Amino acid sequence: MKKILFIALALVIAQHAVAQTFTLSSADLGGQFTPAFVAGNMGCNGQNHSPELHWSHAPVNAQSFAVKMYDPDAPTGSGFWHWVIVDIPANISRLKQGAGDLKSNLAPAGSLQSANDTGARGYQGPCPPEGDAPHRYIITVYALNTAKLGTKSTSTAAITGFMLNKAAIAKASLIVYSKR
Repeated sequence: MKKILFIALALVIAQHAVAQTFTLSSADLGGQFTPAFVAGNMGCNGQNHSPELHWSHAPVNAQSFAVKMYDPDAPTGSGFWHWVIVDIPANISRLKQGAGDLKSNLAPAGSLQSANDTGARGYQGPCPPEGDAPHRYIITVYALNTAKLGTKSTSTAAITGFMLNKAAIAKASLIVYSKR
């Protein structure tokens, strides 16, 4: 009888653990970027709004969050970083649409947006080269073991990525595609 109770309890705990997976979602994004979220420069005519993002079931010991958007298919030899925002307070679980625009004041108080691979701070929407196969854009939220990552607004995306991986206790990702 004790063995049956132990197995039943173990199954309940395992099911609860599976239900609590750290997850990133977006009300704005499906499988492909729409013009609202595509770049408005570099040969593209989108509106360059950063998408709404929200996460759930974050680790209880997360001290802050960070979000990055990366295109591993960019023809640069090293991909292309489109957005890096760090030092998102631990009590925040959502970025509003447009938070990647520094002028909008929609990013959470205390957060820091560093340079993307255009050299500008904030969100840079997708704009893959004409004729390329669809590019993958990996949007990742990191739960971090520190309230402040220690990067600056001038930190490169590569350095920030290194620091994120060093401080990450969990991460969740979405993959969205774009082609023109």
